[in-house]
Amino acid sequence: MKMANEMVNMDTMPLRWGHFRVLLVASLGQLLGAALATLIGVVIPLIQIIRHPELTSFQQGVIAGSELIGLMLGSLVFGHLSDKYGYLFFFRFCPALVLLFSLIAYFSNILPVLVVALFFMGFGIGGEYSLDPDYISEIMPKRWKLLMVGVSKSFAAIGNFLMAGVCFWLLKEWNTAEDWNKLLLTVSVLSVIMLLSRIRFWESPGWLVAHEKLQEAEVVVKHFLGNDVDLGDLKNTPIRRLKRKVTWGELFNKQNIQKTILGSVPWACEGVGVYGVGVFTPVLILVLGLESVSEGSFDKVVGSVAITSYINVFILIGFIIGLFLVNRWYHIKTQSLGFFLAAMGLILLLIAYLFHWPAWIAIAGFMMFELFLNAGPHLMTFILPTQIYTVEERGTGVGLSAAIGKFGAVAGVVFIPLLLKWGGGTLVLLFSIGVTLLGGMITLFLGRKVFPKKDATK
Repeated sequence: MKMANEMVNMDTMPLRWGHFRVLLVASLGQLLGAALATLIGVVIPLIQIIRHPELTSFQQGVIAGSELIGLMLGSLVFGHLSDKYGYLFFFRFCPALVLLFSLIAYFSNILPVLVVALFFMGFGIGGEYSLDPDYISEIMPKRWKLLMVGVSKSFAAIGNFLMAGVCFWLLKEWNTAEDWNKLLLTVSVLSVIMLLSRIRFWESPGWLVAHEKLQEAEVVVKHFLGNDVDLGDLKNTPIRRLKRKVTWGELFNKQNIQKTILGSVPWACEGVGVYGVGVFTPVLILVLGLESVSEGSFDKVVGSVAITSYINVFILIGFIIGLFLVNRWYHIKTQSLGFFLAAMGLILLLIAYLFHWPAWIAIAGFMMFELFLNAGPHLMTFILPTQIYTVEERGTGVGLSAAIGKFGAVAGVVFIPLLLKWGGGTLVLLFSIGVTLLGGMITLFLGRKVFPKKDATK
Protein backbone atom coordinates (compact mmCIF):
# COMPACT_ATOMS: atom_id res chain seq x y z
CA MET A 1 0.00 0.00 0.00
CA LYS A 2 1.40 3.42 -1.01
CA MET A 3 2.25 5.78 1.86
CA ALA A 4 0.70 9.26 1.88
CA ASN A 5 3.89 11.09 0.77
CA GLU A 6 5.41 8.31 -1.34
CA MET A 7 6.34 9.32 -4.91
CA VAL A 8 5.43 7.18 -7.92
CA ASN A 9 7.63 6.76 -10.99
CA MET A 10 5.96 8.01 -14.19
CA ASP A 11 7.58 5.15 -16.13
CA THR A 12 5.96 2.40 -14.05
CA MET A 13 2.84 4.03 -12.57
CA PRO A 14 -0.69 2.87 -13.43
CA LEU A 15 -2.77 4.88 -15.88
CA ARG A 16 -4.63 7.91 -14.54
CA TRP A 17 -7.08 10.46 -15.91
CA GLY A 18 -4.13 12.71 -16.81
CA HIS A 19 -2.81 10.09 -19.23
CA PHE A 20 -6.17 9.82 -20.99
CA ARG A 21 -6.49 13.59 -21.13
CA VAL A 22 -3.14 13.91 -22.90
CA LEU A 23 -4.08 11.05 -25.23
CA LEU A 24 -7.38 12.67 -26.18
CA VAL A 25 -6.06 16.21 -26.65
CA ALA A 26 -2.97 15.11 -28.59
CA SER A 27 -4.93 12.69 -30.81
CA LEU A 28 -7.31 15.33 -32.17
CA GLY A 29 -4.70 16.24 -34.79
CA GLN A 30 -4.94 12.74 -36.28
CA LEU A 31 -8.73 13.03 -36.27
CA LEU A 32 -8.65 16.44 -37.96
CA GLY A 33 -6.16 15.35 -40.64
CA ALA A 34 -8.24 12.33 -41.66
CA ALA A 35 -11.46 14.36 -41.53
CA LEU A 36 -10.01 16.99 -43.87
CA ALA A 37 -8.83 14.32 -46.33
CA THR A 38 -12.32 12.82 -46.37
CA LEU A 39 -13.88 16.26 -46.83
CA ILE A 40 -11.70 16.98 -49.86
CA GLY A 41 -12.95 13.80 -51.53
CA VAL A 42 -16.54 14.99 -51.03
CA VAL A 43 -15.93 18.59 -52.09
CA ILE A 44 -14.20 17.88 -55.42
CA PRO A 45 -17.23 16.29 -57.20
CA LEU A 46 -19.49 18.99 -55.74
CA ILE A 47 -17.27 21.73 -57.18
CA GLN A 48 -17.43 19.99 -60.55
CA ILE A 49 -21.23 19.91 -60.46
CA ILE A 50 -21.94 23.49 -59.47
CA ARG A 51 -18.99 25.68 -60.40
CA HIS A 52 -16.20 24.06 -62.40
CA PRO A 53 -17.44 21.27 -64.72
CA GLU A 54 -14.28 21.84 -66.78
CA LEU A 55 -12.05 20.71 -63.86
CA THR A 56 -9.35 18.48 -65.35
CA SER A 57 -7.97 15.30 -63.80
CA PHE A 58 -4.69 17.05 -63.05
CA GLN A 59 -6.49 19.94 -61.35
CA GLN A 60 -8.41 17.47 -59.18
CA GLY A 61 -5.09 15.94 -58.16
CA VAL A 62 -3.64 19.37 -57.34
CA ILE A 63 -6.62 20.23 -55.14
CA ALA A 64 -6.35 16.93 -53.28
CA GLY A 65 -2.55 17.03 -53.13
CA SER A 66 -2.22 20.60 -51.83
CA GLU A 67 -3.23 19.58 -48.31
CA LEU A 68 -0.79 16.66 -48.28
CA ILE A 69 2.10 18.78 -49.56
CA GLY A 70 1.37 21.25 -46.77
CA LEU A 71 1.23 18.37 -44.29
CA MET A 72 4.61 17.04 -45.41
CA LEU A 73 6.28 20.44 -45.16
CA GLY A 74 4.50 21.36 -41.94
CA SER A 75 5.76 18.27 -40.15
CA LEU A 76 9.34 19.16 -41.08
CA VAL A 77 9.09 22.89 -40.30
CA PHE A 78 7.17 22.65 -37.04
CA GLY A 79 9.26 19.68 -35.93
CA HIS A 80 12.41 21.79 -36.31
CA LEU A 81 10.90 24.91 -34.71
CA SER A 82 9.44 23.01 -31.77
CA ASP A 83 12.81 21.38 -31.04
CA LYS A 84 14.28 24.88 -30.80
CA TYR A 85 11.51 26.96 -29.20
CA GLY A 86 9.33 24.46 -27.35
CA TYR A 87 6.19 22.48 -28.11
CA LEU A 88 3.39 24.34 -26.36
CA PHE A 89 3.21 27.48 -28.54
CA PHE A 90 3.08 25.40 -31.75
CA PHE A 91 0.67 22.92 -30.13
CA ARG A 92 -1.78 25.84 -29.92
CA PHE A 93 -0.69 27.62 -33.09
CA CYS A 94 -1.35 24.66 -35.42
CA PRO A 95 -5.13 24.39 -34.80
CA ALA A 96 -5.35 28.20 -34.92
CA LEU A 97 -3.71 28.12 -38.36
CA VAL A 98 -6.15 25.47 -39.57
CA LEU A 99 -9.06 27.51 -38.20
CA LEU A 100 -7.91 30.68 -39.95
CA PHE A 101 -7.53 29.11 -43.38
CA SER A 102 -10.71 27.04 -43.14
CA LEU A 103 -12.58 30.32 -42.63
CA ILE A 104 -10.67 31.98 -45.50
CA ALA A 105 -11.67 29.10 -47.81
CA TYR A 106 -15.28 29.34 -46.67
CA PHE A 107 -15.66 33.09 -47.17
CA SER A 108 -13.72 33.32 -50.44
CA ASN A 109 -15.52 30.52 -52.33
CA ILE A 110 -12.82 30.78 -55.06
CA LEU A 111 -10.93 27.74 -56.35
CA PRO A 112 -7.33 29.14 -56.29
CA VAL A 113 -7.91 30.42 -52.76
CA LEU A 114 -9.22 26.97 -51.80
CA VAL A 115 -5.99 25.34 -53.02
CA VAL A 116 -3.84 27.80 -51.02
CA ALA A 117 -6.08 27.40 -47.96
CA LEU A 118 -5.89 23.61 -48.14
CA PHE A 119 -2.09 23.85 -48.30
CA PHE A 120 -1.95 25.91 -45.10
CA MET A 121 -4.53 23.72 -43.37
CA GLY A 122 -2.31 20.77 -44.23
CA PHE A 123 0.70 22.75 -43.02
CA GLY A 124 -0.93 23.12 -39.61
CA ILE A 125 -1.95 19.47 -39.48
CA GLY A 126 1.63 18.50 -40.38
CA GLY A 127 2.72 20.29 -37.22
CA GLU A 128 0.20 18.21 -35.29
CA TYR A 129 1.68 15.02 -36.71
CA SER A 130 5.15 15.98 -35.46
CA LEU A 131 4.04 17.16 -32.00
CA ASP A 132 1.23 14.81 -30.96
CA PRO A 133 3.16 11.52 -30.68
CA ASP A 134 5.92 13.21 -28.69
CA TYR A 135 3.50 14.43 -26.03
CA ILE A 136 1.90 10.98 -25.79
CA SER A 137 5.13 8.96 -25.67
CA GLU A 138 6.65 11.29 -23.04
CA ILE A 139 3.71 11.12 -20.64
CA MET A 140 2.73 7.45 -20.89
CA PRO A 141 4.21 4.73 -18.65
CA LYS A 142 6.68 2.56 -20.56
CA ARG A 143 4.40 -0.48 -20.88
CA TRP A 144 1.67 1.67 -22.48
CA LYS A 145 3.74 3.86 -24.83
CA LEU A 146 3.52 1.74 -27.98
CA LEU A 147 -0.16 0.95 -27.58
CA MET A 148 -1.15 4.55 -26.82
CA VAL A 149 0.74 5.91 -29.83
CA GLY A 150 -1.23 3.35 -31.86
CA VAL A 151 -4.49 4.45 -30.22
CA SER A 152 -3.64 8.03 -31.17
CA LYS A 153 -3.17 6.96 -34.80
CA SER A 154 -6.54 5.20 -34.71
CA PHE A 155 -8.26 8.55 -34.17
CA ALA A 156 -7.75 8.99 -37.92
CA ALA A 157 -10.42 6.34 -38.45
CA ILE A 158 -12.83 8.31 -36.26
CA GLY A 159 -12.10 11.38 -38.37
CA ASN A 160 -12.82 9.48 -41.61
CA PHE A 161 -16.10 8.09 -40.33
CA LEU A 162 -17.23 11.26 -38.57
CA MET A 163 -16.63 13.55 -41.55
CA ALA A 164 -18.26 11.19 -44.07
CA GLY A 165 -21.33 10.88 -41.83
CA VAL A 166 -21.59 14.63 -41.20
CA CYS A 167 -21.19 15.44 -44.92
CA PHE A 168 -23.89 12.94 -45.85
CA TRP A 169 -26.31 14.37 -43.28
CA LEU A 170 -25.64 18.00 -44.26
CA LEU A 171 -25.93 17.35 -48.00
CA LYS A 172 -29.23 15.53 -47.48
CA GLU A 173 -30.49 18.50 -45.44
CA TRP A 174 -29.35 21.15 -47.93
CA ASN A 175 -30.29 19.14 -51.04
CA THR A 176 -28.00 21.28 -53.22
CA ALA A 177 -24.36 21.41 -54.27
CA GLU A 178 -24.41 25.22 -54.02
CA ASP A 179 -23.41 25.12 -50.36
CA TRP A 180 -20.29 22.98 -50.81
CA ASN A 181 -18.09 25.61 -49.14
CA LYS A 182 -20.17 25.43 -45.94
CA LEU A 183 -18.77 21.94 -45.40
CA LEU A 184 -15.45 23.64 -44.59
CA LEU A 185 -17.03 24.98 -41.41
CA THR A 186 -16.88 21.43 -40.01
CA VAL A 187 -13.08 21.80 -40.08
CA SER A 188 -13.45 25.18 -38.34
CA VAL A 189 -15.52 23.62 -35.56
CA LEU A 190 -13.00 20.81 -35.01
CA SER A 191 -10.16 23.36 -34.91
CA VAL A 192 -11.96 25.43 -32.28
CA ILE A 193 -12.46 22.32 -30.13
CA MET A 194 -8.77 21.51 -30.42
CA LEU A 195 -7.72 25.06 -29.56
CA LEU A 196 -9.98 25.26 -26.51
CA SER A 197 -8.73 21.90 -25.23
CA ARG A 198 -5.17 23.26 -25.23
CA ILE A 199 -5.70 26.51 -23.34
CA ARG A 200 -4.96 24.80 -20.03
CA PHE A 201 -2.05 22.68 -21.19
CA TRP A 202 1.66 22.67 -20.45
CA GLU A 203 5.03 22.52 -22.14
CA SER A 204 6.52 19.18 -23.14
CA PRO A 205 8.41 17.83 -20.11
CA GLY A 206 10.86 16.07 -22.43
CA TRP A 207 11.69 19.35 -24.16
CA LEU A 208 12.20 21.08 -20.80
CA VAL A 209 14.54 18.36 -19.56
CA ALA A 210 16.44 18.33 -22.86
CA HIS A 211 17.00 22.08 -22.41
CA GLU A 212 18.18 21.57 -18.82
CA LYS A 213 15.03 22.96 -17.19
CA LEU A 214 14.61 20.06 -14.81
CA GLN A 215 12.62 21.88 -12.11
CA GLU A 216 10.12 23.21 -14.65
CA ALA A 217 9.74 19.71 -16.08
CA GLU A 218 8.98 18.32 -12.62
CA VAL A 219 6.28 20.96 -12.11
CA VAL A 220 4.77 20.21 -15.54
CA VAL A 221 4.62 16.46 -14.88
CA LYS A 222 2.79 17.14 -11.63
CA HIS A 223 0.30 19.32 -13.52
CA PHE A 224 -0.30 16.51 -16.00
CA LEU A 225 -0.36 13.50 -13.66
CA GLY A 226 -0.44 14.57 -10.01
CA ASN A 227 1.74 15.94 -7.24
CA ASP A 228 3.04 12.50 -6.27
CA VAL A 229 4.66 11.71 -9.65
CA ASP A 230 8.43 11.58 -10.23
CA LEU A 231 10.09 12.20 -13.63
CA GLY A 232 11.57 8.72 -13.97
CA ASP A 233 13.99 8.08 -16.85
CA LEU A 234 12.99 11.36 -18.50
CA LYS A 235 15.76 12.94 -16.41
CA ASN A 236 18.30 11.27 -18.70
CA THR A 237 17.21 13.19 -21.82
CA PRO A 238 20.19 15.62 -21.76
CA ILE A 239 22.56 12.64 -22.08
CA ARG A 240 20.79 11.54 -25.26
CA ARG A 241 21.10 15.06 -26.71
CA LEU A 242 24.88 14.77 -26.71
CA LYS A 243 24.92 11.87 -29.15
CA ARG A 244 26.03 12.61 -32.71
CA LYS A 245 23.17 13.03 -35.13
CA VAL A 246 23.07 10.74 -38.15
CA THR A 247 22.82 12.42 -41.55
CA TRP A 248 20.30 11.43 -44.20
CA GLY A 249 23.17 10.32 -46.42
CA GLU A 250 24.27 7.75 -43.84
CA LEU A 251 20.83 6.12 -44.01
CA PHE A 252 21.60 5.10 -47.60
CA ASN A 253 24.97 3.47 -46.95
CA LYS A 254 25.52 -0.28 -47.13
CA GLN A 255 24.77 -0.82 -43.44
CA ASN A 256 21.48 1.10 -43.37
CA ILE A 257 19.94 0.89 -46.86
CA GLN A 258 17.75 -2.12 -46.01
CA LYS A 259 16.43 -0.38 -42.91
CA THR A 260 15.66 2.70 -44.97
CA ILE A 261 13.79 0.71 -47.61
CA LEU A 262 11.79 -1.26 -45.01
CA GLY A 263 10.93 1.85 -43.00
CA SER A 264 9.94 4.07 -45.92
CA VAL A 265 8.79 2.26 -49.08
CA PRO A 266 5.95 0.26 -47.43
CA TRP A 267 4.89 3.52 -45.75
CA ALA A 268 4.70 5.15 -49.20
CA CYS A 269 2.69 2.17 -50.51
CA GLU A 270 0.32 2.47 -47.57
CA GLY A 271 0.04 6.21 -48.25
CA VAL A 272 -1.21 5.55 -51.78
CA GLY A 273 -4.00 3.41 -50.34
CA VAL A 274 -4.92 5.52 -47.33
CA TYR A 275 -4.85 8.88 -49.11
CA GLY A 276 -4.97 8.13 -52.84
CA VAL A 277 -7.83 5.65 -52.65
CA GLY A 278 -9.19 7.15 -49.42
CA VAL A 279 -9.56 10.73 -50.65
CA PHE A 280 -11.15 9.65 -53.93
CA THR A 281 -13.43 6.98 -52.44
CA PRO A 282 -16.64 8.90 -53.33
CA VAL A 283 -15.32 9.46 -56.87
CA LEU A 284 -14.31 5.79 -57.27
CA ILE A 285 -17.74 4.69 -56.05
CA LEU A 286 -19.29 6.78 -58.82
CA VAL A 287 -16.84 5.61 -61.49
CA LEU A 288 -17.26 1.93 -60.57
CA GLY A 289 -21.04 2.29 -60.65
CA LEU A 290 -21.53 1.22 -57.03
CA GLU A 291 -24.04 4.06 -56.54
CA SER A 292 -26.63 3.33 -59.24
CA VAL A 293 -29.92 4.01 -57.47
CA SER A 294 -30.00 7.81 -57.51
CA GLU A 295 -30.78 10.04 -60.47
CA GLY A 296 -29.02 13.33 -61.09
CA SER A 297 -25.40 14.27 -60.39
CA PHE A 298 -25.95 15.72 -56.92
CA ASP A 299 -28.00 12.77 -55.69
CA LYS A 300 -25.34 10.38 -56.97
CA VAL A 301 -22.66 12.27 -55.02
CA VAL A 302 -24.81 12.10 -51.87
CA GLY A 303 -25.30 8.38 -52.44
CA SER A 304 -21.55 7.86 -52.89
CA VAL A 305 -20.88 9.72 -49.63
CA ALA A 306 -23.36 7.43 -47.86
CA ILE A 307 -21.53 4.33 -49.16
CA THR A 308 -18.24 5.98 -48.14
CA SER A 309 -19.60 6.28 -44.58
CA TYR A 310 -20.33 2.53 -44.48
CA ILE A 311 -16.89 1.70 -45.88
CA ASN A 312 -15.21 4.02 -43.35
CA VAL A 313 -16.70 2.02 -40.48
CA PHE A 314 -14.27 -0.72 -41.49
CA ILE A 315 -11.35 1.69 -41.17
CA LEU A 316 -12.21 2.01 -37.48
CA ILE A 317 -12.76 -1.74 -37.08
CA GLY A 318 -9.39 -2.34 -38.75
CA PHE A 319 -7.62 -0.05 -36.30
CA ILE A 320 -9.29 -1.80 -33.37
CA ILE A 321 -8.04 -5.17 -34.65
CA GLY A 322 -4.57 -3.71 -35.20
CA LEU A 323 -4.44 -2.30 -31.66
CA PHE A 324 -5.48 -5.69 -30.28
CA LEU A 325 -2.57 -7.30 -32.17
CA VAL A 326 0.09 -4.62 -31.59
CA ASN A 327 1.55 -6.29 -28.47
CA ARG A 328 0.63 -9.83 -29.49
CA TRP A 329 1.83 -10.38 -33.07
CA TYR A 330 5.22 -9.94 -34.69
CA HIS A 331 4.89 -6.55 -36.43
CA ILE A 332 6.43 -7.78 -39.69
CA LYS A 333 3.74 -10.46 -39.86
CA THR A 334 0.96 -7.97 -39.12
CA GLN A 335 2.15 -5.48 -41.73
CA SER A 336 2.83 -7.95 -44.56
CA LEU A 337 -0.37 -9.93 -43.99
CA GLY A 338 -2.34 -6.69 -43.87
CA PHE A 339 -0.95 -5.62 -47.25
CA PHE A 340 -1.70 -8.99 -48.89
CA LEU A 341 -5.26 -9.24 -47.53
CA ALA A 342 -5.94 -5.61 -48.50
CA ALA A 343 -4.78 -6.46 -52.05
CA MET A 344 -7.20 -9.41 -52.06
CA GLY A 345 -10.01 -6.99 -51.23
CA LEU A 346 -9.08 -4.84 -54.23
CA ILE A 347 -8.85 -7.93 -56.46
CA LEU A 348 -12.38 -8.89 -55.39
CA LEU A 349 -13.53 -5.34 -56.15
CA LEU A 350 -11.89 -5.46 -59.60
CA ILE A 351 -13.40 -8.85 -60.51
CA ALA A 352 -16.84 -7.70 -59.36
CA TYR A 353 -16.50 -4.58 -61.50
CA LEU A 354 -15.25 -6.39 -64.64
CA PHE A 355 -17.85 -9.17 -64.50
CA HIS A 356 -20.72 -6.91 -63.40
CA TRP A 357 -21.36 -8.77 -60.18
CA PRO A 358 -23.86 -7.30 -57.69
CA ALA A 359 -22.74 -4.02 -56.13
CA TRP A 360 -22.71 -5.49 -52.63
CA ILE A 361 -19.86 -7.85 -53.60
CA ALA A 362 -17.78 -4.94 -54.90
CA ILE A 363 -18.53 -2.91 -51.77
CA ALA A 364 -17.51 -5.92 -49.65
CA GLY A 365 -14.17 -5.92 -51.50
CA PHE A 366 -13.78 -2.21 -50.74
CA MET A 367 -14.57 -2.87 -47.07
CA MET A 368 -12.07 -5.73 -46.97
CA PHE A 369 -9.39 -3.45 -48.41
CA GLU A 370 -9.97 -0.77 -45.76
CA LEU A 371 -10.25 -3.31 -42.94
CA PHE A 372 -6.89 -4.99 -43.53
CA LEU A 373 -5.04 -1.90 -44.73
CA ASN A 374 -5.81 -0.20 -41.41
CA ALA A 375 -5.39 -3.29 -39.22
CA GLY A 376 -1.88 -3.77 -40.62
CA PRO A 377 0.05 -1.23 -42.72
CA HIS A 378 -1.66 2.03 -41.69
CA LEU A 379 -0.86 1.35 -38.05
CA MET A 380 2.39 -0.61 -38.37
CA THR A 381 4.18 1.70 -40.82
CA PHE A 382 3.72 4.40 -38.16
CA ILE A 383 5.25 2.19 -35.44
CA LEU A 384 7.88 0.04 -37.22
CA PRO A 385 10.44 2.78 -38.08
CA THR A 386 10.75 3.67 -34.38
CA GLN A 387 11.75 0.05 -33.70
CA ILE A 388 14.20 -0.71 -36.50
CA TYR A 389 16.51 2.29 -36.00
CA THR A 390 18.99 2.66 -33.15
CA VAL A 391 18.67 5.59 -30.72
CA GLU A 392 21.32 7.52 -32.66
CA GLU A 393 19.56 6.98 -35.99
CA ARG A 394 15.97 7.20 -34.84
CA GLY A 395 15.18 10.89 -35.23
CA THR A 396 16.63 11.14 -38.72
CA GLY A 397 15.42 7.69 -39.79
CA VAL A 398 11.83 8.15 -38.68
CA GLY A 399 11.76 11.62 -40.21
CA LEU A 400 12.97 10.28 -43.57
CA SER A 401 10.47 7.40 -43.44
CA ALA A 402 7.61 9.78 -42.73
CA ALA A 403 8.65 12.12 -45.55
CA ILE A 404 8.82 9.28 -48.09
CA GLY A 405 5.52 7.94 -46.76
CA LYS A 406 3.84 11.29 -47.32
CA PHE A 407 5.42 11.47 -50.79
CA GLY A 408 3.56 8.25 -51.58
CA ALA A 409 0.35 9.84 -50.34
CA VAL A 410 0.89 12.92 -52.53
CA ALA A 411 1.68 10.73 -55.56
CA GLY A 412 -1.50 8.76 -54.94
CA VAL A 413 -3.85 11.74 -54.85
CA VAL A 414 -2.16 13.41 -57.84
CA PHE A 415 -2.05 10.34 -60.09
CA ILE A 416 -5.34 8.60 -59.30
CA PRO A 417 -7.43 11.24 -61.17
CA LEU A 418 -5.04 10.90 -64.11
CA LEU A 419 -5.31 7.11 -64.01
CA LEU A 420 -9.09 7.46 -64.00
CA LYS A 421 -8.81 9.56 -67.15
CA TRP A 422 -6.38 7.20 -68.91
CA GLY A 423 -7.93 3.84 -68.01
CA GLY A 424 -10.96 4.34 -65.79
CA GLY A 425 -11.62 2.33 -62.65
CA THR A 426 -9.80 -0.74 -64.00
CA LEU A 427 -6.46 1.05 -64.27
CA VAL A 428 -6.85 2.65 -60.82
CA LEU A 429 -7.56 -0.73 -59.23
CA LEU A 430 -4.69 -2.48 -61.05
CA PHE A 431 -2.30 0.27 -59.96
CA SER A 432 -3.54 0.11 -56.35
CA ILE A 433 -3.28 -3.69 -56.27
CA GLY A 434 0.30 -3.52 -57.57
CA VAL A 435 1.37 -0.89 -55.03
CA THR A 436 -0.29 -2.79 -52.16
CA LEU A 437 1.40 -6.06 -53.14
CA LEU A 438 4.75 -4.24 -53.41
CA GLY A 439 4.40 -3.00 -49.83
CA GLY A 440 3.66 -6.53 -48.64
CA MET A 441 6.56 -8.13 -50.51
CA ILE A 442 9.12 -5.59 -49.28
CA THR A 443 7.88 -6.06 -45.71
CA LEU A 444 7.99 -9.85 -46.01
CA PHE A 445 11.41 -10.17 -47.67
CA LEU A 446 13.30 -7.47 -45.75
CA GLY A 447 11.41 -7.56 -42.47
CA ARG A 448 12.83 -10.74 -40.98
CA LYS A 449 16.35 -9.72 -41.95
CA VAL A 450 16.20 -6.12 -40.68
CA PHE A 451 13.93 -6.68 -37.68
CA PRO A 452 14.16 -10.34 -36.58
CA LYS A 453 11.47 -11.73 -34.32
CA LYS A 454 13.97 -12.08 -31.45
CA ASP A 455 14.58 -8.29 -31.58
CA ALA A 456 10.84 -7.57 -31.58
CA THR A 457 10.40 -9.36 -28.26
CA LYS A 458 13.16 -7.45 -26.44
